[in-house]
Amino acid sequence: MVILIAAAVTYAFFASRPEWSAMHRYNRAFGDASLILVAMAMALGPLTRLTQWKPVRQALPYRREFGIYAVLVALIHAVIILIGWVELDLWRLFGFEFHPRLNRYVMVRHGFALANAVGILALVYGLVLALLSNDSSQRILGQSVWKFLQQGAYVLWWLIVLHTAYFLFVHFLDYHRRTPDPNWARWPFVALVLGITALQLLATLGTWQRQRSRSDAPQADAGQIRGQSQ
Repeated sequence: MVILIAAAVTYAFFASRPEWSAMHRYNRAFGDASLILVAMAMALGPLTRLTQWKPVRQALPYRREFGIYAVLVALIHAVIILIGWVELDLWRLFGFEFHPRLNRYVMVRHGFALANAVGILALVYGLVLALLSNDSSQRILGQSVWKFLQQGAYVLWWLIVLHTAYFLFVHFLDYHRRTPDPNWARWPFVALVLGITALQLLATLGTWQRQRSRSDAPQADAGQIRGQSQ
């Protein structure tokens, strides 16, 4: 099921940009699909705390698979960039270009370098989380340690958001290049990030209120018992 969802989302993104070159269509399709899969994994936890709706609760076990396949799709995205965009030149991946007159590499795109560094960090971090997302790791590490490590998914989410935001809003603003038409995914991306953030805040608030209610209940019962004894 998760593979089918990943394939459908990737194809939808690919088909939505027919005017782009093939490399950029594939590159962004896999990158955007990875973002969507991570967002789905991030949304399931808060949703189960906010609603008792049975389909949502039944979907919770798929959170692990959404995360794992998000990392695999992101890995394909990275391979396409390495081969198709920077042509296996790691200097170019970090914003450098070879200057023939100086006979050396010079930094020309600082933002590109920083965004790709964030993307690589997110990919490595995601690979670690994916490798630990199994029952064997949970048994070996113990429930508390394993759960603490998996909380890193929130860090992974924000690394992905920063990486994606750069390429949606900043990268193609260089003064010496033609600025392409705005990417249609800009504002849906903003809405998605705000939606996930709102879900997490609401779920945290709901958990806090439930914990407060449970802690207040024994005090109220104790007060009632003292009143009756008097």
